[in-house]
Amino acid sequence: MSIKYKRVIIKISGEALAGSKGMGFDQEVLQGVVDQICKVHSLGAEVAIVVGGGNFWRGRQGTEMERTTADHMGMLATVINALALQDAIERSGVPTRVQTALTITRVAEPYILRKALSHLEKGRIVIFACGTGNPFFSTDTAVALRAAEIGAEVILLAKNVDGIYDSDPKTNKNAKKYKEIKYLDFIKQELKAMDTAAVAICMENKTPILAFGLDEKDSLVRAIQGEDLGTWIR
Repeated sequence: MSIKYKRVIIKISGEALAGSKGMGFDQEVLQGVVDQICKVHSLGAEVAIVVGGGNFWRGRQGTEMERTTADHMGMLATVINALALQDAIERSGVPTRVQTALTITRVAEPYILRKALSHLEKGRIVIFACGTGNPFFSTDTAVALRAAEIGAEVILLAKNVDGIYDSDPKTNKNAKKYKEIKYLDFIKQELKAMDTAAVAICMENKTPILAFGLDEKDSLVRAIQGEDLGTWIR
């Protein structure tokens, strides 16, 4: 099987790892995600991952907290997910490194671009945790920045929805799904599938984004092979 993209960065939401449980991990879902990631890697792609932390904590939950504190807690939640992914991927036989934007050297490497590139070139999967390391920025912004830094050909936005809609398909049964939408139109319409700041960074760096459902059968594999699924932002 041939692949369309040599170097990709996958954004995995924390909520997607929770499955129907809503919180924590659904081990069946986690293993299913890891199986797909390992298959993508076995096809010859260089794979980086940015993982969210919403299955444990989102900064906006801390309504009575100082925002910086709440966001730092969210960054630590992404480390839990990154370590869980690393463990599952390595049990599947693929070498993996976690790099964090906050310094936590007892459990992971600090994010250093040259080391990340070296890992990718040596066939290791690299998982980026802690977002950008800055409060007020989401993991969506982190994936846009890391994609530009490592020269990823595409961002694979693996979500718990099968694409981008003009409104929430969970609350509006008449929501319209886009096949493709331009960066600027996404920003103007204030769509919620990805943060506006992240889309603006992708627009500036001409990084295409493919949003699709993580729970669809072999969706990651199909995406890297160039199959037409989900919604393009480009």
